[in-house]
Amino acid sequence: MSVIDHVRDMAAAGLHSNVRLLSSLLLTMSNNNPELFSPSQKYQLLVHHADSLFHDKEYRNAVSKYAMALQQKKALSKTSKVRPSTGNSASTPQSQCLPSEIEVKYKMAECYTMLKLDKDAIAILDGVPSRQRTPKINMMLANLYRKAGQERPSVTSYKEVLRQCPLALDAILGLLSLSVKGAEVASMTMNVIQTVPNLDWLSVWIKAYAFVHTGDNSRAINTIWWMDVYGYLLAREGRLEDVESLGCRLFNISDQHAEPWVVSGCHSFYSKRYSRALYLGAKAIQLNSNSVQALLLKGAALRNMGRVQEAIIHFREAIRLAPCRLDCYEGLIECYLASNSIREAMVMANNVYKTLGANAQTLTLLATVCLEDPVTQEKAKTLLDKALAQRPGYVKAVVKKAELLSREQKYEDGIALLRNALANQSDCVLHRILGDFLVAVNEYQEAMDQYSIALSLDPNDQKSLEGMQKMEKEESPTDATQEEDVDDMEGSGEEGDLEGSDSEAAQWADQEQWFGMQ
Repeated sequence: MSVIDHVRDMAAAGLHSNVRLLSSLLLTMSNNNPELFSPSQKYQLLVHHADSLFHDKEYRNAVSKYAMALQQKKALSKTSKVRPSTGNSASTPQSQCLPSEIEVKYKMAECYTMLKLDKDAIAILDGVPSRQRTPKINMMLANLYRKAGQERPSVTSYKEVLRQCPLALDAILGLLSLSVKGAEVASMTMNVIQTVPNLDWLSVWIKAYAFVHTGDNSRAINTIWWMDVYGYLLAREGRLEDVESLGCRLFNISDQHAEPWVVSGCHSFYSKRYSRALYLGAKAIQLNSNSVQALLLKGAALRNMGRVQEAIIHFREAIRLAPCRLDCYEGLIECYLASNSIREAMVMANNVYKTLGANAQTLTLLATVCLEDPVTQEKAKTLLDKALAQRPGYVKAVVKKAELLSREQKYEDGIALLRNALANQSDCVLHRILGDFLVAVNEYQEAMDQYSIALSLDPNDQKSLEGMQKMEKEESPTDATQEEDVDDMEGSGEEGDLEGSDSEAAQWADQEQWFGMQ
């Protein structure tokens, strides 16, 4: 048993620090005495030494050693072609257990990605012939191409992964994020789904994520029963009790994945407890830095807490990971508008409109930005009319059109618009806005009914509560005057509100105590 065999055995046993020390000494000896080891033995030493450096996260040094190993392998190949075997029996087993050249290139690519040298990583993997690429090489190439904006080769690589491994779910998500149709993606897994027991849920999962990536949340929520995206959709629909229940169930399964933290964060966010949502989103990102839902959650919490520039960073990262998800762009544009960066918001909205096509969502998003500039009010109106022609019940378009009609004081037109939208759905915001319009035309009783309906759908809707309280004061001006006198005598209630706010902030300072209650 040669010293090279001992190095190989230690590497297989995971004794990386030992491999590093011994291989370093042996390589120094080899440099001083080139005849000490055969070319194949030196190749093995270089690879094992590079592997130990990789394990110690010394990626730049590891790349250098891997490159030397590949040069040694190239020289070894030339030697074997020029000179026939010497008949040395010891070289036969060594040649049979030489580290794979393809594996060495993959390790080099991993080093480059760690060093954020994606172009170099792509270049080294592109040098592997297509037929020799393993699933993990194709997966890495697909991710690198997508990150670089090269959609066509990315799609090709993801499809090759699925051809070899039909249940590679990350590859499925990658294809869906690149606008490949859900039916086409599902067809690549159909044979496995039909032959493996208890796997029929996967086709539903694919279908649901396809809806998510096209922005069709209403159809997605009727399809998906899956983790963080499911919790996010439930929260947007106002079903907070279901979200809380889902979060508890996921925590009972495991707290080492991002999904339960995201689901609980969505519950906190839509309950307007933004500091808690921020913590949960940050925790989810620690567990999975590529979780788009976690980035969206943390970005939204930061935005609502007034930390807009930090929020922008998170939404940009979400866009990089999921360039075809509309909600990523919506979050970023809302940040631009919140910071009065109208020009940046307009550029982004136009890019989304051109990239994702003229559908109700992109038309409404562009109209939202146009509404912020008096010069583009008419354009906003045209865009909203087109959006509502495509989807008459699209809530965001109805809300923005109602906002435009309110500015123009066309309350009767707004009431007709809202009644029509509410004919086939019930939405808290629409009921509240209808209440506001009814107050404007002195229909107080029906306005009160609309506020009540809105609060029944979302008890935390502060604007509906304020509208109802304002109406109650207007109906009883004498009582309102008396209440004001009492307030003057006892002192302003604002101080009490601030104290309550500080109390709540302190309540969430000790996050670990809260998680102990889960």
